[in-house]
Amino acid sequence: MVVGATGQIGRAAVGALAGDGWEVTAVSRSGGRDESWPAEVRTARADRADHAALAAAVGDGCEVLVDMVAYGPAHARQLVSLADRVGSAVVISSVSVYEDGKGRSFDTQGEPDGFPEYPVPLTEDQRTVTPGDTSYSTRKAGLERELLAAGGRLPTTLLRAGAIHGPHCRTPRELYFVKRNLDGRTRRVLPFGGRSRFHPASVHNIAELIRLAAARPGTRALNAVDPDAPTVAEIAAAIDAVMGVEAETVLLDGPPPSPAVGDTPWSVPVPVVCDMGAAERELGYHAVVRYADRLPETVAWIEGQLAGRDWREAYPKMFQTYGDLFDYAAEDAYLDSPGA
Repeated sequence: MVVGATGQIGRAAVGALAGDGWEVTAVSRSGGRDESWPAEVRTARADRADHAALAAAVGDGCEVLVDMVAYGPAHARQLVSLADRVGSAVVISSVSVYEDGKGRSFDTQGEPDGFPEYPVPLTEDQRTVTPGDTSYSTRKAGLERELLAAGGRLPTTLLRAGAIHGPHCRTPRELYFVKRNLDGRTRRVLPFGGRSRFHPASVHNIAELIRLAAARPGTRALNAVDPDAPTVAEIAAAIDAVMGVEAETVLLDGPPPSPAVGDTPWSVPVPVVCDMGAAERELGYHAVVRYADRLPETVAWIEGQLAGRDWREAYPKMFQTYGDLFDYAAEDAYLDSPGA
C-alpha cells in the first residue's frame, strides 16, 4: 500500500513496485491514478490525516506500507498502531534532520554563521536535530525517533531524501533557471563562485530505494540521493543545454548581495553532499539515473505547467517560498551597477 501515491515520489514508487510484481494499492486524497501505472494497480481514497480512513484503507492488512507524507511523531504512532496488520514500512524522511558538530542545521541557516558544516560526504552516522514541533526538520526527526524505537513491532526503512527533483513537484528548484530562460534573461548571478552543491535526489532513484527496501524489511535510516552532486553552475548549464539557451553567468566570490539577487534554491556556502554506501551495503542499491538523465523530463514538465499561465498561479507554493528569487528589478539593478 502506497500512501500519497499521486504525489511526486508516489507516482514513481507505485510504478516501480508494480513492475517488481507487487500487488499495489495506491492511496491518495483524490483516489486518482497516474496514466503510467499498470492497469492492475488498485486505487483507494483516504486522507492521511484521518486515522479511521487510513485504517480502513489498510483493511485486513498489507505486507508493506509505503508512506510519502508521514510528518511528525503523531504520524509515527499512527503507523505503529497498525503494526498488527502491516508487515513492514518504508517512510520518506529528509536530510534536513542532520545537524553538524556545533549544533547547526538547516533551521539555523538564517543566523550569522548558522549554516551547518557537514562532513563530505555525509553519512547516516551524523547526529540529528532534537525532535520537536518547531520546524519541518525537528518534526521529521521526531518521526524518525518514534519509528526507529518501534522497529521491533514495525520494521521501518526511513529514506532521508535530498533536493527532490522530477515532474509533479510543487516547488521545483529548476524553475529558477527555466523561468529566467523563458523570460529571455540573458544574465544571471551565482554566489559562492557557482560552486554550491546541495545534493539532488531523483524521484526515480528514491523509487528504486523504495522497491529494494520493500523486499528487504528492516529498521534503518538511509540517505536517498543521486549518484552525483553537481554544482549550481553545472545545473544551470545543464538546463541551458536542455532548453537550447546561451546565458551569461556572473559569479560572485561570496554570498548573495541580497535575498533577491543570486540566492538560488541550491546556493549554500558549504557543500551538502551525502554518502550512499549504507544503501548499497544493506539493500544492494545502485542508482538508476544521474541528475542530468531526467532533466529534460523535469524541464518539459515545468514548461508545460507555465504554458499560458502566470507562474504564481502555476506554482503558488514556489511563489510563497521563493518569491524573492524572481524579483528581476533587484537583479537588474545589481547587474547594472558599477560594481557588477
